[in-house]
Amino acid sequence: MSKKDFYVTTPIYYVNDVPHIGHGYSTIIADVIARYKRLTGYDVLFLTGTDEHGQKVEKAARDRGLSPQEHCDLMVGPWKELWRRLNVSYDDFIRTTEERHERVVQSIFQKLYDQGDIYKGFYEGWYCIYEETFYPESQLVEGCCPECGREVEWLREESYYFRSSKYQDQLLSYIKENPTFVQPDFRRNEVVSFIESGVQDISVSRTTFKWGIPVPFDPDHVVYVWFDALINYLTGSGYLQDDEKYRKFWPADIHIIGKDIIRFHAVIWPTMLMALGVELPEKVLATGFWTLGGEKISKSRGIVIDPNRLIEEFGEDSIRYFLLREISLGLDGEFTQEALIRRINGDLANDLGNLIHRTVAMMMKYFKGAIPESHQLGRLEEDLKEEALGLASIIDNAMNRMDIREALVQIWRVIGRANKYIDEASPWALAREGQTDRLETVMRTLLEAIRVITILIYPAMPRTAEKIWDQLGQADFKSVTIDDAKSWDGLARGTSVKKAPPLFPRVEIE
Repeated sequence: MSKKDFYVTTPIYYVNDVPHIGHGYSTIIADVIARYKRLTGYDVLFLTGTDEHGQKVEKAARDRGLSPQEHCDLMVGPWKELWRRLNVSYDDFIRTTEERHERVVQSIFQKLYDQGDIYKGFYEGWYCIYEETFYPESQLVEGCCPECGREVEWLREESYYFRSSKYQDQLLSYIKENPTFVQPDFRRNEVVSFIESGVQDISVSRTTFKWGIPVPFDPDHVVYVWFDALINYLTGSGYLQDDEKYRKFWPADIHIIGKDIIRFHAVIWPTMLMALGVELPEKVLATGFWTLGGEKISKSRGIVIDPNRLIEEFGEDSIRYFLLREISLGLDGEFTQEALIRRINGDLANDLGNLIHRTVAMMMKYFKGAIPESHQLGRLEEDLKEEALGLASIIDNAMNRMDIREALVQIWRVIGRANKYIDEASPWALAREGQTDRLETVMRTLLEAIRVITILIYPAMPRTAEKIWDQLGQADFKSVTIDDAKSWDGLARGTSVKKAPPLFPRVEIE
């Protein structure tokens, strides 16, 4: 029987500058979803990449004395390196300057033009070069860009337009009939209100710069960067290139995006797909912003947190855990190093790290590391076993709702229960009293609970899970599936636990 298929995407990121923690957040979310789906038996396509066209990139290259392509080739490196350091398991990394993408964009532009959904006109309006977006005067803030706060300029130029207004009613009906299409719900309500206020045709070409994909039938125009960028999701799925791959993975199951680009993904993109006669993605999930000192973390505003520095100081799994646990998906969160350290010292060092350390230390002391057989379970053991084996179903429910934070809360509930079990069962007293069978049962129960916990933290904290698995003396983690977290007595016979340095040393606050 063939595997189920799942396609998850991140936004593609501008190469005009280096990544910040907000980019890491959305990519980690996609990675957790991809890893969880693989764990549950899905064949996953996880796409991320870089957005490399547009006036902003052209300007950044010129400022550095480089050609746009040279600039892009240099700037893509920091993105790939950060994903490596954050242990992001993407399957495909797309660059919009790749030939495969250019061919798809031009084919789509031509098709929409031929069927009358793209037409030539003129555009006049306030334009922000840094956001590469036109804004109506009503959206300007003291005459400046509402996103980055920089000055805007009035532009009038010849432009091709896409008839997005033609598909307004169709899109509105679709969203009302598919209430989970845009998540969270309050974002869906915003999108519905926007559509009901009237969808305007959008400019899809530019003539004032050249760094873009040429319009196939009019070389004086390049494809507008947003139109080009959205199509990356089709390119990555094999559209117009690999029919078998495309049929397998399209429609995308989920687009992970930032809330600032919700209208592009929940209004413009669906109307483009409707015009093409292509199925819409199953879900568009908009994350909130991370703020610093109450202001949105933003490259264009110069408010940034360097994720590389955080990884070097605290480790990638600590960063992954903090970002996923600190706020619910869709809401904004304030980043502070103090909050990060509290999570590391509390949840990671005191709770998870201490559970592993105490258990392994007792195993070495009482059994020289050799994992014992279990005997008759008592009430305490049955309670912990029930808690642990019920966790997979709870996690699955949370993950199906894309509630990663709740999944972690539930895992930590069982971690807390396991720590409490140690105190209740008092293995040190059993050893002192010579109750060997009971001691073996207690330690085996603890190890089995840890085994289940390890499997379920893997999507969020893969390196940590692999380290714990190794400490448990178990074989290659790659063969593990979600079913292993639904059964008891899964530790391999004749194996031994291993001593290792603390998983999460406490961070001293200066």
